[in-house]
Amino acid sequence: MPVMDDPVRRSHSTLSSVSNAARLLKEYSKGNRDIGVTELSRRLGIGKSTAHRLVNTLASEGILEQDPHTGTYRLGLVMYELGASVSLHADLHEACSPVIDHLRNATKETVQIAVLDGREVVYVERRESQQTLRLFGRVGFRNDAHCTSTGKLLLASLQPHALEVTLNGWRLKPHTPHTIIRIDLLRAELSEVRRKGWAENINESEMGVASVAAPVRNGMGEVIAAVSVAGPLQRLTGDSLRRFARPCIDAGVAISRRLGYHDKSKGRP
Repeated sequence: MPVMDDPVRRSHSTLSSVSNAARLLKEYSKGNRDIGVTELSRRLGIGKSTAHRLVNTLASEGILEQDPHTGTYRLGLVMYELGASVSLHADLHEACSPVIDHLRNATKETVQIAVLDGREVVYVERRESQQTLRLFGRVGFRNDAHCTSTGKLLLASLQPHALEVTLNGWRLKPHTPHTIIRIDLLRAELSEVRRKGWAENINESEMGVASVAAPVRNGMGEVIAAVSVAGPLQRLTGDSLRRFARPCIDAGVAISRRLGYHDKSKGRP
């Protein structure tokens, strides 16, 4: 029997301040570019002091910004960045879905799409292998970037300054005896990834697991994600693993073209 939505119970599991902040931001979806504190107080049915605290807090986080001349508030750059991120993931999902379906069917192995979040990769799309012996995971799973093929590919694609910021002070966690745990060795590995145009992982994130990864670019040529083929080491080792580099690269190019990328250059497996 379905559980009915209980507004009383729901009120105990939510924060009124967060709810008010959400309601406030939704006012900007009604065609309003600039809104003052008094008007926000009236529309939301809250006290002017409460509305003032809300806009001050949101402005301190870059979610709102104040016009110094009128004192009104408008959406800040953070909101546009968040909106662009939502658009990116929606575009990425639409662009990659048929390609990774085909790649999974062609390789018979698990195929994943990952994006970089600081020093971690987040898997945003996944197609499971249909073989009996396969990997288990889920969309939304995170892993350290230094020990995965997708992570190494994405780290290698960072601009030099961004890479230095990421590497500075990073203590590399040893997931297995094969994990790279020295920054100088990671730098050398990333240099090799840039030379080849693809990355590999053998026993680095988990014993008995191997993968290869290739870049996914947006219309401006920036690497925004990585596509990988992963499977048990019994099937993906040595030459058999590297044979998947070319179809993985081709899949990355196909997704990139669906995102508006037109450069025909490819990596060399």
